[in-house]
Amino acid sequence: MKGLVVVGTLAVLLVALTGCVYPVGAPIMGAIYTDVMGPGAVNDLTAGFSKVGQAKATGIIFVATGDASINTAAKSVGITKIHHVDVEYMSILGVYGEVTTTVYGQ
Repeated sequence: MKGLVVVGTLAVLLVALTGCVYPVGAPIMGAIYTDVMGPGAVNDLTAGFSKVGQAKATGIIFVATGDASINTAAKSVGITKIHHVDVEYMSILGVYGEVTTTVYGQ
């Protein structure tokens, strides 16, 4: 009986912890590991792109920090005209995750 309680408690804990930092908006997600890139946005395709800026946010269990906004990625290299944006999502067991926004432009 005691073993059943331990197994049940571990199962509940596992379910409670997984999914805490799964990447919302990812084009597809794996239950164990996710590392996918998806489209963010397309703005001015005539602008071309000679600069590439990135911004990142990370999360572990119940805490997430960072700024993965398009604005922060563009400002990091002085982009004023955005060509397009890609977003990469990475998650391990829903316990650790990253979102990286990549902005291309001039």
